[in-house]
Amino acid sequence: MIGALVLLIAVVAVRLASRSGLPTLLIYLGIGVAIGQDGPFGFTFDDVQLTQVLGYAALVVILAEGGLGTKWQEIKPVVPAAAVLSTFGLMLSVFITAGAAHYLVGLDWRQALIIGAVVSSTDAAAVFSVLRNVPLPKRITGVLEAESGFNDAPVVILVVAFSTAGPVDHWYVLVAEIAMELAIGAAIGLAVGWLGAYALRHIALPASGLYPIAVMAIAVFAYAAGATAHGSGFLAVYIASLILGNAKLPHRPATRGFAEGLGWIAQIGLFVLLGLLVTPHELGDDILPALVIGLILTAVARPLSVTASLAPFRIPWREQALMSWAGLRGAVPIVLATIPMVAGVPNSRRIFNIVFILVIVYTLVQGPTLPWLARRLRLGVRDGAADLGIESAPLERLRGHLLSVSIPEESRMHGVEVSELRLPAGAAVTLVVRDGASFVPLPNTVLRRGDELLVVATDPVRDAAERRLRAIGKGGKLANWLGEG
Repeated sequence: MIGALVLLIAVVAVRLASRSGLPTLLIYLGIGVAIGQDGPFGFTFDDVQLTQVLGYAALVVILAEGGLGTKWQEIKPVVPAAAVLSTFGLMLSVFITAGAAHYLVGLDWRQALIIGAVVSSTDAAAVFSVLRNVPLPKRITGVLEAESGFNDAPVVILVVAFSTAGPVDHWYVLVAEIAMELAIGAAIGLAVGWLGAYALRHIALPASGLYPIAVMAIAVFAYAAGATAHGSGFLAVYIASLILGNAKLPHRPATRGFAEGLGWIAQIGLFVLLGLLVTPHELGDDILPALVIGLILTAVARPLSVTASLAPFRIPWREQALMSWAGLRGAVPIVLATIPMVAGVPNSRRIFNIVFILVIVYTLVQGPTLPWLARRLRLGVRDGAADLGIESAPLERLRGHLLSVSIPEESRMHGVEVSELRLPAGAAVTLVVRDGASFVPLPNTVLRRGDELLVVATDPVRDAAERRLRAIGKGGKLANWLGEG
């Protein structure tokens, strides 16, 4: 009963968070704290190891959902910049933040390095949930989303290394280990994603509801395969999900909806669990150290890492300023703060408290002010027509596909006649649903916003038909024959 009530409250809280621009993690953490031992329910929970295991599982689901929802065409031009920012920029941020923790707060180097590594990673859940509700240029959202998907892998390696052995004497050994694990994870993610997409495109499952389950199973398998091969499982699951999300899979919108639902459940469960783990009456002495470390991280380490990483890519200073402020933290740093606790690092409970306070305070500051800063920097407007919603269902015996096409309000397909779609031979609009009524269109039928189309396409021209439909949706009746570009 309590679990169902918590879930309902969390779902309602999404509406409040979407209006305020506040990441939902704060509300979920607050629910966990309220249920915990200092709250009215007085529930005691202190199983750090279980929290870490469940946290890793939730992060896998969150990364999978993020990869499935990321458009490759948007992040493709900025992948090199995101890769540099999530490796070189991350290392720079780690050492600047660790220096502040050591010299300004008085932590020893091992604890300082752990905190620097823990808080320097941006959080995929926070970035995905906030940026997708803030209208920004595609280059900015592409860099930030790709960075949040990429940087979990190296930061986990750093935190584990610092937690098990303290500072590393030979830094180049650690760098080589990180490079090796990332390479293995990337290779496995590419292989699993490509093979999974190929299989789903060529094997017709008996029920449409099996496709979302199969996609998520493939993503989880990518993580397991990467971790088993001593590579980065987090990078493997993100890359595999990115490939699956951009492949022309059957029932793709339904799959994304299913993954989004699982992602919300993972976020709610994870943040409530982390809220349960914290003990509020122990946080008082760590508020000032957390504020100092967070200030250096936000005002010094993050801007310097962004500037140094993006300098070769000639990104305008206004976009760099917004990316510096949009380095959102969330569940990832708090989950990573459990690693030294499990490893038995001295004063690890204090590390967890500092990270918890830092995430709460600076998320309260950064999340709601991000839209305001985007407007001040004149980066808050994204132009362009809305993309079509296209869902494909395989017709195995007929060797064809049934495409369900939804025309959104901003689509330039509005006002186009059916004959002007110029679909390839082997594809045809067979039905139009308008205002709840369906009819078979004529060649001169004019399509309207809000219409739903059923398009039948043979297997060889299915991809060409979808490219053509998306081109019309973006560019109108004079769109290029070769597609959107």
